[in-house]
Amino acid sequence: MAFADLRDFLRFLEKRGELARIQKPISPILEMTEIADRVVKKQGPTLLFESPTEGAFPVVMNIFGSIPRVMAALGVESWEAWAERVNFFLEPKMPSGLLDKVRTLPKLLELSGIFPKVVREGPVQEVIKTGDQVDLFELPVLKCWPQDGGRFITLTNVITKDPETGTRNCGMYRLQVYDRNTTGMHWHLHHDSARIFQNHARRGQRTEVAVALGGDPATIFAPAVPLPPGVDEMLFAGFVRGQAVEMVKCVTVDLEVPAHAEIVLEGWVDPEERRVEGPFGDHTGFYSLADEYPVFHVTAITHRRNALYPTTIVGKPPMEDCYMGFAIERMFLPLMQKMLPEVVDYHMPFEGVFHNLMIVAIDKRYPHHARKVMHGIWGLGQATFTKVIVVVDADVNVHDLSEVAWKALANIDPQRDFEFVLGPAETLDHASRAPWWGSKVGIDATRKWPSEGFTRPWPDEIIMSPEVKKKIDAIWHELGLQEAS
Repeated sequence: MAFADLRDFLRFLEKRGELARIQKPISPILEMTEIADRVVKKQGPTLLFESPTEGAFPVVMNIFGSIPRVMAALGVESWEAWAERVNFFLEPKMPSGLLDKVRTLPKLLELSGIFPKVVREGPVQEVIKTGDQVDLFELPVLKCWPQDGGRFITLTNVITKDPETGTRNCGMYRLQVYDRNTTGMHWHLHHDSARIFQNHARRGQRTEVAVALGGDPATIFAPAVPLPPGVDEMLFAGFVRGQAVEMVKCVTVDLEVPAHAEIVLEGWVDPEERRVEGPFGDHTGFYSLADEYPVFHVTAITHRRNALYPTTIVGKPPMEDCYMGFAIERMFLPLMQKMLPEVVDYHMPFEGVFHNLMIVAIDKRYPHHARKVMHGIWGLGQATFTKVIVVVDADVNVHDLSEVAWKALANIDPQRDFEFVLGPAETLDHASRAPWWGSKVGIDATRKWPSEGFTRPWPDEIIMSPEVKKKIDAIWHELGLQEAS
Protein backbone atom coordinates (compact mmCIF):
# COMPACT_ATOMS: atom_id res chain seq x y z
CA MET A 1 0.00 0.00 0.00
CA ALA A 2 1.60 3.28 -1.14
CA PHE A 3 0.41 6.36 0.74
CA ALA A 4 0.00 9.44 -1.42
CA ASP A 5 1.35 11.87 1.18
CA LEU A 6 1.55 12.56 4.90
CA ARG A 7 -2.12 13.44 5.31
CA ASP A 8 -3.11 10.21 3.56
CA PHE A 9 -1.09 8.31 6.17
CA LEU A 10 -2.66 10.34 8.99
CA ARG A 11 -6.13 9.36 7.74
CA PHE A 12 -5.01 5.74 7.81
CA LEU A 13 -3.75 6.12 11.39
CA GLU A 14 -6.92 7.86 12.52
CA LYS A 15 -9.04 4.98 11.26
CA ARG A 16 -6.85 2.64 13.31
CA GLY A 17 -7.15 4.80 16.43
CA GLU A 18 -3.48 5.78 16.28
CA LEU A 19 -3.83 9.54 15.81
CA ALA A 20 -4.37 11.91 18.73
CA ARG A 21 -5.62 15.40 17.83
CA ILE A 22 -4.60 17.96 20.46
CA GLN A 23 -6.74 21.08 20.16
CA LYS A 24 -5.49 22.82 23.30
CA PRO A 25 -2.86 25.50 22.48
CA ILE A 26 0.58 24.04 23.18
CA SER A 27 3.92 25.83 22.87
CA PRO A 28 6.62 24.42 20.58
CA ILE A 29 9.11 25.73 23.16
CA LEU A 30 9.73 22.65 25.36
CA GLU A 31 6.04 21.83 25.95
CA MET A 32 5.50 19.73 22.81
CA THR A 33 8.69 17.81 23.59
CA GLU A 34 7.50 16.93 27.08
CA ILE A 35 4.19 15.64 25.73
CA ALA A 36 5.79 13.70 22.87
CA ASP A 37 8.46 12.22 25.14
CA ARG A 38 5.83 10.75 27.47
CA VAL A 39 3.80 9.38 24.55
CA VAL A 40 6.65 7.83 22.55
CA LYS A 41 8.07 6.01 25.58
CA LYS A 42 4.74 4.17 25.80
CA GLN A 43 4.60 3.58 22.02
CA GLY A 44 1.59 5.86 21.97
CA PRO A 45 -0.21 7.49 19.01
CA THR A 46 0.95 9.95 16.40
CA LEU A 47 0.33 13.48 17.70
CA LEU A 48 -1.32 16.32 15.76
CA PHE A 49 -1.03 19.63 17.61
CA GLU A 50 -3.76 21.63 15.89
CA SER A 51 -3.21 24.96 17.71
CA PRO A 52 0.48 25.63 18.36
CA THR A 53 1.03 28.91 20.23
CA GLU A 54 3.66 29.96 17.66
CA GLY A 55 3.82 29.49 13.90
CA ALA A 56 1.19 29.21 11.20
CA PHE A 57 0.89 25.43 10.77
CA PRO A 58 -0.31 22.44 12.81
CA VAL A 59 2.51 20.20 14.11
CA VAL A 60 2.73 16.44 13.49
CA MET A 61 4.97 14.35 15.75
CA ASN A 62 5.68 10.69 16.53
CA ILE A 63 4.90 9.52 13.00
CA PHE A 64 7.08 6.39 13.34
CA GLY A 65 6.70 5.86 17.10
CA SER A 66 6.22 2.07 17.29
CA ILE A 67 7.39 -0.99 15.42
CA PRO A 68 3.93 -1.85 14.02
CA ARG A 69 3.43 1.76 12.90
CA VAL A 70 6.77 2.04 11.13
CA MET A 71 6.05 -1.26 9.37
CA ALA A 72 2.64 0.05 8.28
CA ALA A 73 4.23 3.31 7.12
CA LEU A 74 6.68 1.43 4.92
CA GLY A 75 4.21 -1.20 3.71
CA VAL A 76 6.14 -4.06 5.35
CA GLU A 77 3.88 -7.00 6.24
CA SER A 78 6.73 -9.07 7.68
CA TRP A 79 10.51 -8.82 7.70
CA GLU A 80 10.71 -12.24 6.04
CA ALA A 81 8.62 -10.97 3.11
CA TRP A 82 10.78 -7.85 2.97
CA ALA A 83 13.96 -9.97 2.83
CA GLU A 84 12.60 -11.91 -0.15
CA ARG A 85 11.65 -8.69 -1.92
CA VAL A 86 14.95 -6.89 -1.29
CA ASN A 87 16.94 -9.97 -2.33
CA PHE A 88 15.23 -9.84 -5.73
CA PHE A 89 16.09 -6.12 -5.91
CA LEU A 90 19.75 -6.80 -5.07
CA GLU A 91 20.14 -9.85 -7.34
CA PRO A 92 17.32 -10.16 -9.88
CA LYS A 93 17.59 -13.60 -11.52
CA MET A 94 16.62 -14.21 -15.11
CA PRO A 95 13.61 -16.53 -15.39
CA SER A 96 14.47 -20.01 -16.67
CA GLY A 97 11.10 -21.22 -17.94
CA LEU A 98 7.61 -20.08 -18.90
CA LEU A 99 6.14 -20.52 -15.40
CA ASP A 100 9.16 -18.78 -13.89
CA LYS A 101 8.71 -15.92 -16.36
CA VAL A 102 5.05 -15.52 -15.35
CA ARG A 103 6.03 -15.44 -11.67
CA THR A 104 8.89 -13.00 -12.23
CA LEU A 105 7.05 -10.51 -14.48
CA PRO A 106 5.18 -8.65 -11.69
CA LYS A 107 8.46 -8.12 -9.83
CA LEU A 108 10.20 -6.80 -12.93
CA LEU A 109 7.29 -4.47 -13.67
CA GLU A 110 7.43 -3.22 -10.08
CA LEU A 111 11.14 -2.39 -10.42
CA SER A 112 10.53 -0.54 -13.68
CA GLY A 113 8.06 1.81 -11.98
CA ILE A 114 10.09 2.90 -8.95
CA PHE A 115 12.43 5.49 -10.48
CA PRO A 116 11.78 9.10 -9.39
CA LYS A 117 9.59 10.96 -11.87
CA VAL A 118 9.77 14.72 -12.49
CA VAL A 119 6.34 16.33 -12.89
CA ARG A 120 5.46 19.87 -13.95
CA GLU A 121 3.73 20.89 -10.73
CA GLY A 122 2.93 19.60 -7.28
CA PRO A 123 0.96 20.51 -4.15
CA VAL A 124 4.13 21.60 -2.32
CA GLN A 125 4.26 24.69 -4.57
CA GLU A 126 0.67 25.83 -4.07
CA VAL A 127 2.10 28.75 -2.06
CA ILE A 128 5.44 30.31 -3.07
CA LYS A 129 7.30 32.92 -1.00
CA THR A 130 10.62 34.44 -2.07
CA GLY A 131 12.85 37.36 -1.11
CA ASP A 132 11.43 39.49 1.72
CA GLN A 133 8.42 37.17 2.00
CA VAL A 134 10.65 34.44 3.45
CA ASP A 135 10.09 34.12 7.20
CA LEU A 136 11.16 30.94 8.98
CA PHE A 137 9.30 32.06 12.09
CA GLU A 138 6.05 31.17 10.30
CA LEU A 139 7.09 27.58 11.06
CA PRO A 140 6.29 26.28 14.56
CA VAL A 141 9.89 25.15 15.04
CA LEU A 142 10.58 23.34 18.30
CA LYS A 143 13.04 24.13 21.02
CA CYS A 144 13.27 20.59 22.31
CA TRP A 145 15.35 20.63 25.50
CA PRO A 146 16.26 23.32 28.07
CA GLN A 147 19.96 23.64 27.13
CA ASP A 148 19.40 23.64 23.36
CA GLY A 149 21.13 26.56 21.63
CA GLY A 150 17.91 27.53 19.89
CA ARG A 151 15.03 26.13 17.86
CA PHE A 152 15.75 23.24 15.50
CA ILE A 153 14.06 21.89 12.36
CA THR A 154 14.57 18.13 12.69
CA LEU A 155 12.61 15.70 10.48
CA THR A 156 14.26 16.91 7.28
CA ASN A 157 15.02 15.72 3.77
CA VAL A 158 18.11 17.81 2.92
CA ILE A 159 18.68 17.55 -0.84
CA THR A 160 21.95 18.39 -2.61
CA LYS A 161 23.59 17.48 -5.92
CA ASP A 162 27.19 16.31 -6.39
CA PRO A 163 28.98 18.64 -8.86
CA GLU A 164 31.26 15.80 -10.02
CA THR A 165 28.64 13.13 -10.75
CA GLY A 166 25.38 15.08 -10.86
CA THR A 167 23.82 12.52 -8.49
CA ARG A 168 21.29 13.57 -5.90
CA ASN A 169 21.80 13.00 -2.18
CA CYS A 170 19.14 13.20 0.52
CA GLY A 171 20.03 13.25 4.20
CA MET A 172 18.37 13.93 7.54
CA TYR A 173 20.24 16.81 9.18
CA ARG A 174 19.04 19.26 11.79
CA LEU A 175 18.77 22.99 11.07
CA GLN A 176 19.09 25.54 13.87
CA VAL A 177 17.02 28.61 13.04
CA TYR A 178 19.09 31.79 13.46
CA ASP A 179 16.72 34.39 12.05
CA ARG A 180 13.95 34.78 9.45
CA ASN A 181 16.03 33.44 6.54
CA THR A 182 19.15 31.63 7.84
CA THR A 183 19.81 28.39 9.70
CA GLY A 184 22.74 26.24 10.66
CA MET A 185 23.49 23.22 8.45
CA HIS A 186 24.60 20.34 10.63
CA TRP A 187 26.60 18.35 8.08
CA HIS A 188 28.71 15.73 9.87
CA LEU A 189 32.26 15.21 8.61
CA HIS A 190 31.64 11.60 7.53
CA HIS A 191 28.31 12.09 5.75
CA ASP A 192 27.67 12.31 2.02
CA SER A 193 26.27 15.85 2.12
CA ALA A 194 29.49 17.10 3.74
CA ARG A 195 31.48 15.49 0.92
CA ILE A 196 29.25 17.16 -1.69
CA PHE A 197 29.67 20.49 0.12
CA GLN A 198 33.46 20.03 0.02
CA ASN A 199 33.33 19.18 -3.71
CA HIS A 200 31.51 22.46 -4.36
CA ALA A 201 33.89 24.35 -2.06
CA ARG A 202 36.94 23.14 -4.02
CA ARG A 203 35.38 24.78 -7.06
CA GLY A 204 34.69 27.97 -5.14
CA GLN A 205 30.96 27.36 -5.56
CA ARG A 206 28.00 27.73 -3.27
CA THR A 207 26.13 24.50 -2.58
CA GLU A 208 22.49 24.72 -3.58
CA VAL A 209 20.20 23.07 -1.06
CA ALA A 210 16.52 22.19 -0.80
CA VAL A 211 14.98 20.98 2.45
CA ALA A 212 11.72 19.06 2.14
CA LEU A 213 9.47 18.54 5.15
CA GLY A 214 6.82 15.84 4.89
CA GLY A 215 5.60 13.73 2.02
CA ASP A 216 4.54 10.10 1.97
CA PRO A 217 6.04 8.05 4.86
CA ALA A 218 8.63 6.24 2.71
CA THR A 219 9.90 9.57 1.36
CA ILE A 220 10.14 11.01 4.89
CA PHE A 221 11.95 7.88 6.08
CA ALA A 222 14.42 7.43 3.21
CA PRO A 223 16.90 10.23 4.12
CA ALA A 224 17.61 8.44 7.43
CA VAL A 225 18.68 5.25 5.65
CA PRO A 226 22.49 4.71 5.35
CA LEU A 227 22.54 3.79 1.67
CA PRO A 228 25.80 3.26 -0.23
CA PRO A 229 27.20 6.45 -1.84
CA GLY A 230 25.58 7.22 -5.18
CA VAL A 231 22.32 5.37 -4.45
CA ASP A 232 19.42 7.82 -4.73
CA GLU A 233 17.29 7.89 -1.58
CA MET A 234 14.26 8.77 -3.69
CA LEU A 235 14.84 5.61 -5.74
CA PHE A 236 14.94 3.66 -2.49
CA ALA A 237 11.72 5.35 -1.36
CA GLY A 238 10.12 4.35 -4.66
CA PHE A 239 11.23 0.76 -4.11
CA VAL A 240 9.84 0.73 -0.56
CA ARG A 241 6.45 2.14 -1.58
CA GLY A 242 6.36 0.20 -4.89
CA GLN A 243 5.63 3.39 -6.78
CA ALA A 244 7.73 6.26 -8.13
CA VAL A 245 8.22 9.36 -6.01
CA GLU A 246 7.00 12.37 -7.98
CA MET A 247 9.49 15.25 -7.96
CA VAL A 248 9.02 18.89 -8.93
CA LYS A 249 11.68 21.45 -9.88
CA CYS A 250 12.50 24.07 -7.29
CA VAL A 251 11.75 27.75 -7.80
CA THR A 252 15.14 29.32 -6.98
CA VAL A 253 17.67 26.46 -7.12
CA ASP A 254 18.50 23.75 -9.65
CA LEU A 255 17.16 20.81 -7.64
CA GLU A 256 14.03 18.67 -7.52
CA VAL A 257 11.96 18.01 -4.38
CA PRO A 258 9.12 15.60 -3.56
CA ALA A 259 6.01 17.10 -5.14
CA HIS A 260 3.80 15.87 -2.28
CA ALA A 261 5.88 17.26 0.57
CA GLU A 262 4.23 19.72 2.95
CA ILE A 263 6.89 22.45 3.05
CA VAL A 264 10.15 23.10 1.16
CA LEU A 265 12.99 25.49 2.02
CA GLU A 266 15.25 26.46 -0.90
CA GLY A 267 18.59 28.20 -0.72
CA TRP A 268 22.36 27.93 -0.64
CA VAL A 269 25.38 27.40 1.60
CA ASP A 270 28.56 29.45 1.16
CA PRO A 271 31.85 27.46 1.23
CA GLU A 272 33.56 29.87 3.66
CA GLU A 273 30.81 30.97 6.04
CA ARG A 274 30.54 29.34 9.50
CA ARG A 275 28.46 30.06 12.55
CA VAL A 276 28.14 28.48 16.01
CA GLU A 277 25.44 25.80 16.07
CA GLY A 278 24.18 23.98 19.16
CA PRO A 279 24.17 22.69 21.84
CA PHE A 280 21.42 20.21 20.97
CA GLY A 281 19.80 17.45 23.04
CA ASP A 282 20.75 14.53 20.81
CA HIS A 283 19.78 10.88 20.24
CA THR A 284 22.61 9.77 22.53
CA GLY A 285 20.62 11.10 25.49
CA PHE A 286 23.25 13.80 26.04
CA TYR A 287 23.68 17.29 24.62
CA SER A 288 25.96 17.49 21.59
CA LEU A 289 28.33 20.40 22.06
CA ALA A 290 28.20 23.69 20.22
CA ASP A 291 30.55 23.97 17.25
CA GLU A 292 30.91 25.94 14.02
CA TYR A 293 28.94 24.71 11.01
CA PRO A 294 28.00 26.04 7.55
CA VAL A 295 25.11 28.49 7.21
CA PHE A 296 22.03 27.87 5.06
CA HIS A 297 20.54 30.99 3.42
CA VAL A 298 16.87 30.47 2.53
CA THR A 299 15.83 32.05 -0.75
CA ALA A 300 12.32 30.57 -0.98
CA ILE A 301 9.71 28.80 1.09
CA THR A 302 7.05 26.85 -0.77
CA HIS A 303 4.25 24.93 0.86
CA ARG A 304 0.83 23.41 0.46
CA ARG A 305 -2.24 25.35 1.38
CA ASN A 306 -3.11 24.41 4.96
CA ALA A 307 0.29 22.75 5.30
CA LEU A 308 1.32 20.51 8.19
CA TYR A 309 4.69 20.86 9.93
CA PRO A 310 6.19 17.41 10.60
CA THR A 311 8.93 17.16 13.20
CA THR A 312 10.54 14.76 15.65
CA ILE A 313 12.46 14.83 18.90
CA VAL A 314 15.47 12.83 20.02
CA GLY A 315 16.79 12.22 23.52
CA LYS A 316 17.11 9.38 26.01
CA PRO A 317 15.94 6.13 24.38
CA PRO A 318 13.47 4.85 23.54
CA MET A 319 12.50 7.63 21.15
CA GLU A 320 10.88 7.70 17.72
CA ASP A 321 14.28 7.37 16.05
CA CYS A 322 14.77 4.03 17.86
CA TYR A 323 11.87 2.50 15.96
CA MET A 324 13.16 4.00 12.73
CA GLY A 325 16.56 2.50 13.55
CA PHE A 326 15.03 -0.90 14.22
CA ALA A 327 13.36 -0.80 10.81
CA ILE A 328 16.68 0.11 9.17
CA GLU A 329 18.33 -2.79 11.02
CA ARG A 330 15.74 -5.27 9.72
CA MET A 331 15.76 -3.77 6.21
CA PHE A 332 19.52 -4.10 5.89
CA LEU A 333 19.97 -7.63 7.25
CA PRO A 334 19.70 -9.08 3.69
CA LEU A 335 22.27 -6.57 2.42
CA MET A 336 24.68 -7.37 5.26
CA GLN A 337 24.27 -11.08 4.52
CA LYS A 338 25.23 -10.44 0.89
CA MET A 339 28.54 -9.01 2.07
CA LEU A 340 29.02 -11.25 5.13
CA PRO A 341 27.19 -14.53 4.35
CA GLU A 342 28.09 -16.03 7.73
CA VAL A 343 25.86 -13.51 9.54
CA VAL A 344 22.69 -15.23 10.77
CA ASP A 345 21.19 -12.16 12.45
CA TYR A 346 22.22 -8.94 14.15
CA HIS A 347 20.71 -6.43 16.53
CA MET A 348 21.47 -2.88 17.68
CA PRO A 349 19.70 -2.43 21.04
CA PHE A 350 17.97 0.89 21.70
CA GLU A 351 20.26 1.50 24.67
CA GLY A 352 23.24 1.45 22.31
CA VAL A 353 21.78 4.39 20.31
CA PHE A 354 22.72 2.69 17.01
CA HIS A 355 26.49 3.20 17.00
CA ASN A 356 27.47 2.05 20.51
CA LEU A 357 26.56 -1.65 20.40
CA MET A 358 25.92 -4.31 17.77
CA ILE A 359 25.26 -7.98 18.60
CA VAL A 360 25.96 -10.36 15.73
CA ALA A 361 25.13 -14.08 15.49
CA ILE A 362 27.28 -16.03 13.02
CA ASP A 363 27.53 -19.49 11.54
CA LYS A 364 31.09 -20.06 12.77
CA ARG A 365 33.10 -22.08 10.24
CA TYR A 366 36.80 -21.66 11.07
CA PRO A 367 39.14 -20.47 13.84
CA HIS A 368 38.82 -16.79 14.77
CA HIS A 369 35.92 -16.38 12.35
CA ALA A 370 34.38 -13.88 14.78
CA ARG A 371 37.30 -11.49 14.29
CA LYS A 372 36.90 -11.57 10.52
CA VAL A 373 33.26 -10.55 10.99
CA MET A 374 34.15 -7.70 13.37
CA HIS A 375 36.56 -6.18 10.88
CA GLY A 376 34.11 -6.75 8.03
CA ILE A 377 31.45 -4.75 9.88
CA TRP A 378 33.91 -1.97 10.69
CA GLY A 379 34.43 -1.67 6.93
CA LEU A 380 30.72 -1.26 6.07
CA GLY A 381 29.62 2.36 5.61
CA GLN A 382 28.27 3.88 8.80
CA ALA A 383 28.74 0.58 10.64
CA THR A 384 32.38 1.66 10.84
CA PHE A 385 31.39 3.79 13.84
CA THR A 386 30.17 0.82 15.92
CA LYS A 387 31.93 1.16 19.25
CA VAL A 388 31.27 -2.36 20.59
CA ILE A 389 30.61 -5.49 18.51
CA VAL A 390 29.65 -8.70 20.33
CA VAL A 391 29.83 -11.84 18.16
CA VAL A 392 27.87 -14.89 19.34
CA ASP A 393 27.06 -18.31 17.91
CA ALA A 394 24.15 -18.92 15.54
CA ASP A 395 21.95 -20.48 18.25
CA VAL A 396 21.88 -17.28 20.35
CA ASN A 397 18.83 -15.03 19.99
CA VAL A 398 20.42 -11.61 19.44
CA HIS A 399 17.14 -9.86 20.34
CA ASP A 400 17.04 -11.47 23.82
CA LEU A 401 19.49 -9.32 25.75
CA SER A 402 19.24 -11.57 28.80
CA GLU A 403 20.34 -14.59 26.76
CA VAL A 404 23.08 -12.59 25.04
CA ALA A 405 24.50 -11.35 28.35
CA TRP A 406 24.41 -14.85 29.86
CA LYS A 407 26.03 -16.58 26.90
CA ALA A 408 28.57 -13.85 26.21
CA LEU A 409 29.73 -13.43 29.79
CA ALA A 410 29.98 -17.20 30.22
CA ASN A 411 31.96 -17.69 26.99
CA ILE A 412 34.64 -15.00 27.20
CA ASP A 413 38.12 -14.83 28.62
CA PRO A 414 38.51 -11.02 28.43
CA GLN A 415 42.22 -10.88 27.63
CA ARG A 416 41.91 -13.55 24.95
CA ASP A 417 38.59 -12.52 23.39
CA PHE A 418 38.70 -8.71 23.26
CA GLU A 419 39.93 -7.12 20.03
CA PHE A 420 40.79 -3.42 20.34
CA VAL A 421 41.22 -1.25 17.24
CA LEU A 422 41.56 2.45 16.45
CA GLY A 423 39.47 4.11 13.78
CA PRO A 424 36.87 6.74 12.90
CA ALA A 425 34.39 7.58 15.65
CA GLU A 426 30.87 8.92 15.39
CA THR A 427 30.76 12.72 15.54
CA LEU A 428 28.34 12.56 18.48
CA ASP A 429 30.55 10.24 20.53
CA HIS A 430 31.39 12.57 23.42
CA ALA A 431 33.68 9.97 25.07
CA SER A 432 36.09 9.36 22.17
CA ARG A 433 39.65 10.51 22.85
CA ALA A 434 39.45 13.09 20.07
CA PRO A 435 36.75 14.40 17.72
CA TRP A 436 36.00 11.89 14.94
CA TRP A 437 38.37 9.09 16.02
CA GLY A 438 38.94 6.72 18.91
CA SER A 439 39.02 3.08 19.92
CA LYS A 440 36.52 0.30 19.32
CA VAL A 441 36.27 -3.20 20.72
CA GLY A 442 35.08 -6.50 19.30
CA ILE A 443 34.20 -9.31 21.69
CA ASP A 444 34.40 -12.91 20.51
CA ALA A 445 31.67 -14.55 22.61
CA THR A 446 31.46 -17.72 20.49
CA ARG A 447 32.32 -21.20 21.76
CA LYS A 448 36.06 -21.74 21.56
CA TRP A 449 37.49 -24.55 19.47
CA PRO A 450 40.65 -26.67 19.87
CA SER A 451 41.89 -25.13 16.61
CA GLU A 452 41.76 -21.77 18.37
CA GLY A 453 44.11 -23.05 21.08
CA PHE A 454 41.39 -24.04 23.57
CA THR A 455 42.33 -27.50 24.79
CA ARG A 456 39.85 -28.00 27.64
CA PRO A 457 36.41 -29.60 27.05
CA TRP A 458 33.63 -27.09 26.32
CA PRO A 459 30.63 -27.90 28.54
CA ASP A 460 27.11 -28.53 27.26
CA GLU A 461 24.28 -26.16 28.09
CA ILE A 462 21.84 -27.48 30.70
CA ILE A 463 18.66 -28.61 28.89
CA MET A 464 15.96 -30.94 30.25
CA SER A 465 15.26 -34.08 28.23
CA PRO A 466 12.24 -33.81 25.89
CA GLU A 467 10.67 -36.98 27.35
CA VAL A 468 10.58 -35.57 30.87
CA LYS A 469 9.24 -32.21 29.65
CA LYS A 470 6.46 -34.00 27.76
CA LYS A 471 5.55 -36.11 30.79
CA ILE A 472 5.37 -33.13 33.14
CA ASP A 473 3.34 -31.17 30.58
CA ALA A 474 0.79 -33.99 30.61
CA ILE A 475 0.34 -34.01 34.40
CA TRP A 476 0.84 -30.29 35.07
CA HIS A 477 -2.89 -29.63 35.51
CA GLU A 478 -2.93 -32.16 38.36
CA LEU A 479 -0.29 -30.36 40.41
CA GLY A 480 -2.21 -27.21 41.32
CA LEU A 481 0.60 -25.04 39.97
CA GLN A 482 -1.17 -23.38 37.04
CA GLU A 483 0.03 -19.91 38.02
CA ALA A 484 3.63 -21.08 37.90
CA SER A 485 3.33 -22.49 34.39
